Formats: sequence, C-alpha cells, structure tokens
Amino acid sequence: MNLPSLSRTGLTLLGALLGAELCVWLQTPIPWMLGPLLFTAFASMAGLPTRSSGRLRNLGQWIIGAALGLYFTPQVGTLVLNLWWAIALGIVWALGLGWGFGLWLQRRHTTDLGHLGAHRLRATSYFAGAIGGASEMTLLSERKGARTDLVAAAHSLRLVMVVISVPFAMQWAQSHWGLQVDPSLRSVSREAQWPGLLWLGGVSLVGALLMIRLRRANPWFMGALTASMLLSLSGIFWSAIPTPLSNAAQLFIGVSLGVRFQREFLHTAPRWLTSVAMGTAAMLLISGLFGWAMAVLVGQHPATLILGTSPGGIAEMAITAKVLQLGVPVVTAFQVCRLVAVLVLVAPMFDWLERKGHLA
Repeated sequence: MNLPSLSRTGLTLLGALLGAELCVWLQTPIPWMLGPLLFTAFASMAGLPTRSSGRLRNLGQWIIGAALGLYFTPQVGTLVLNLWWAIALGIVWALGLGWGFGLWLQRRHTTDLGHLGAHRLRATSYFAGAIGGASEMTLLSERKGARTDLVAAAHSLRLVMVVISVPFAMQWAQSHWGLQVDPSLRSVSREAQWPGLLWLGGVSLVGALLMIRLRRANPWFMGALTASMLLSLSGIFWSAIPTPLSNAAQLFIGVSLGVRFQREFLHTAPRWLTSVAMGTAAMLLISGLFGWAMAVLVGQHPATLILGTSPGGIAEMAITAKVLQLGVPVVTAFQVCRLVAVLVLVAPMFDWLERKGHLA
C-alpha cells in the first residue's frame, strides 16, 4: 500500500471514529458500526477520497466471529440443535422471499431494462432479490450473464437500509416494551484474560485460514466463528473479547460497508434503486411479521427471531443482537445456516425456475 493510499485510509478511519463517537453521544444503537458506516457513505457519495482496508475488514470479521462463538455454551448448543426445524423453515422462507422480490423487480423493470434481453433481465432481477451476501450474489449473477452493477447496487442498498432500520427498531422496542430475552442466551459475565486471549486468537486464526484454504464464503468471519464456537461447546473458555477490540472491529466493518457508496452509485439506474428501496421496506415489514410468528411457534422472544430471519448480513445482525443482548446464538445460527443454504441452492434454483417458466 503506497503513501497516498495509507493517508486516505487513515483519514477515513479518523472520520469514522468521529462518526462513532457522535453516535455514542447521541445514544444510537450499534454506534461503533452505524457511525462509521454513515460517515463513510456520505463522505464517499460527496466525492471525498475515502478508502477501506481489506486487511482491516478481515481483522474486524475475525474479531467479531471469535466473539460471537463464545455465546455457544453446551446449554445453548442443545437449544439451537432442537430448533433445527425452525432454521430449515427460515431457509425456505428466505429463498421464497428472495424469489418473490426478484420477480417483482423483473416485472417492474421490463420496459426500461428490456434491452438486456429476457434471460439477462431474469438473472439480474433474481440475484438482486436473493437474500445472500452482496459479493457472493454478484459473482453468481455474473456467471448467469446478469448486469452485475445493478445486482451489487441492490444488495448494498438493501444491506444499509437493514443495518440502519433494524437496530433502531429494536432499540425503540426495548425502551418502550422492555424486551427481556431468555437470560441463558445472554453473554456470560466474563473478563478478558491473558494469555487466554492469545490462545483464542490463535485458534480462531487457524479456523479462518482453513476456511480460506477451502475457499468458503466469508472465511475470516465463518472460520473464527466456527473455531470459537467449537471451543465454547466443548466447555473451554480462555478469554472474553475486550470491548475496545470489539468496538474497533465494528468500526472496520462499518467503513467497509460505507465505501460501497461512491458518487457513481447515485447515478446507477435511479428507478432501479427506488424499486429496491421500496421492495426492501416491504421485505423488512413482511420478515418482521414472519419472525414474530416463528417466535410464537418456537417459544423464543420475537426480537431474537426477527433478527434471525431479517434480510440482512450475518455479521451486522449478529452485532445488533450482541450489542442489544437479544439472543446472539439463535440469531447467529439462523443467519449462518441461511447463508450456507442460499449459497448452495440459489444458483440451481434459478436454473430450475427458469426452465419451468416460473421467472416469466
């Protein structure tokens, strides 16, 4: 990385830190991710030379993954295992909701995007609507001939809308209804210890490197989460993650989300982005109702299942659950299983739906 790049990265981090401190002062939810995200997004769209470091983003995902895995005590592991059928139902719901959203986008933009051709329009709309990671869905859509810029823009906008709206909704519900989640799903009151923190970091790093070697999605997050979770399920506890380290990780992740919104983003098919915004708002409402119904079925708190079935990213929804203490293990289990299932099933499902004429 050359000196100009280092300067841009450093100034971006400084601005993100100021954004985080402002959100802490304003008492917003998840301030250490929300503040940097909003600062970086607005600065980027204003044309300022913001820059995100891929290494710092990976470091942030590694820290958050290790922290979330600590919630999976043997008691919690048994609870999550007993919810397998609910997790499976959540996967089916996510696939169906994404298909419906994509179909709506396709029909709404048949006129202005008809020049793409039937197949390309179907692929663009379908993968833009799929509830999965932005980078993974963009890569899959490219293989199917979609307009990847529209797919990436749709996922970026949806993710930011979810990250901004859901934490505020959860915070409002906490202040007005006094949300009380099952104490067994809360973090165990433990402190960071040395050299235990070093051992935890080393094992979770091995997990991340193994996921990279296996070419898995989100390797730094998933690898650290898996390693830390296995330790916790085995009853091994070396150390908690210090709060300043967790805050820094959220800041790095917030910056990595915010830099997606460059000035060119504002000129990316405004009508398309308007449709994505409208559809995302509807998805949030529908998913909230679905999460509430699921909570009644499984006997968990509505806030936990709403986060678990929300159309957001794993790290972002799990961070929300962690900061607001809303059932981190259940939220993480729902989101992780959904991500894996979507990555495996979404492309074959597209081929099948197109062949059967269900994308017309």
